[in-house]
Amino acid sequence: MAPGRRRGHRLARILSTSVKRIVITGTTRGLGQALAQELESRGHLVAGCGTSAQGASQVDVGDFAQVQRWAEHVLDDWQAPPDLLINSAGITTDPDPLWAQDPEALARVLRINVAGVQHAIRAFVPAMLDRGSGVIVNISSDWGRTGAPMVGPYCASKWAVEGLSRCLALELPSGLAAVSLDPGTINTDMLRFTFGPGAEEFPTPESWRGKAADFVLGLGPEHNGQALTLS
Repeated sequence: MAPGRRRGHRLARILSTSVKRIVITGTTRGLGQALAQELESRGHLVAGCGTSAQGASQVDVGDFAQVQRWAEHVLDDWQAPPDLLINSAGITTDPDPLWAQDPEALARVLRINVAGVQHAIRAFVPAMLDRGSGVIVNISSDWGRTGAPMVGPYCASKWAVEGLSRCLALELPSGLAAVSLDPGTINTDMLRFTFGPGAEEFPTPESWRGKAADFVLGLGPEHNGQALTLS
């Protein structure tokens, strides 16, 4: 198909009220990848980014300049802001007690898991504000509401995501919403890295993605400020 016809086809899909424009960070692996694949299979327009260019835009969410360039490309391509912004990109450190954690590894976790969320908000939310609608979903964790040994940097980053989500919710005008979402404990590569063989007892991203897609597609302004859990 010629480039002009492809663009016209995308714009025709955008005009359909049943099709949502969805931005997801962290779509080259784990939950972000599974959710993006599910939403695309349902006919929604998904713009994803990750640490590799495999099936997504290669973007380091910890670098605002990269996120900004990506956002400009997405907004220009769609000629409209996203209906859903899902901040899913995240990393962890080696499982060690806090007194043994590498300071540089801690800084990297905070740069990706916390600053990366704000970078996407800064890049995409102004366009959502101009339209007056949209939902921001910041993927959190049960460990961002409780805590756990050996994963202190990750827990701290998710506590920060909870705080950022609540602050953003207070700042948004009527018509928009920001929520944090604990996706449940899922057998991802990150969980296997942390739990080892114990991760096998939890659901896979493939079995989780349908329920997750239903959940995020059902979010609206009435959910603003909530700390949600996908059980």
